[in-house]
Amino acid sequence: MDILATLFPSAFPALALSHFVALLSPGPDFFLLMGYAIRYRLRGSVGLCIGIAAGNGLYIILAVIGWGILRHAPLLFTVIELLGAAYLLWIGSLLLRSRPTTLALDGAPVSRPSLVKQLFLGLGSSLLNPKNALFYLALMTSLLGPAVTLLQQTVSGLWMVSVVFFWDLLLVSAIALPQIQRRLGAIVWRVERAAGAILMLFGLGIIWRFLHDLAVRLYA
Repeated sequence: MDILATLFPSAFPALALSHFVALLSPGPDFFLLMGYAIRYRLRGSVGLCIGIAAGNGLYIILAVIGWGILRHAPLLFTVIELLGAAYLLWIGSLLLRSRPTTLALDGAPVSRPSLVKQLFLGLGSSLLNPKNALFYLALMTSLLGPAVTLLQQTVSGLWMVSVVFFWDLLLVSAIALPQIQRRLGAIVWRVERAAGAILMLFGLGIIWRFLHDLAVRLYA
């Protein structure tokens, strides 16, 4: 029990539950994974899982070392958010260009994006969402409290990064199952376009909120 108390903060169950519930809410990362996994299967999207988990890990590290700059730098938050909106519009536009094709099943060769490209796509999707930073900052500071140790923060951070990676891996593995692929084969391009449209809606929503807030400040 002493070892568990040393490694895990008393608020760890609340942190783990809050983090997992947040994962269940579909966001840009989810639709990016879905858009790639449905066509490129596990080997063509595992790099996305690694990149997304790495981006989450970087934000957790910043939260652990006390990086509260986004709380006190609204301009920086806005710049990162607008960059994220542009990124979502770009990725969404690529998926929207999907054409009706036949999925390669039963081990047939298929052209996949390189692992490096997958890594950067996943990393960009995660890092260009500054709300991830605020979310982890809240979890690692407000929820865990001031008495938490560096070791406990590190263990909690490793737990959350692992959960992100394995959850995303489970998602793309499920989509890559042959029976799922056969059912989706005829509509894969529609699913990709739908995922692209949703990503673009996320991006447009960010831009609309920025313009609305700007108008309020200018004409208040």
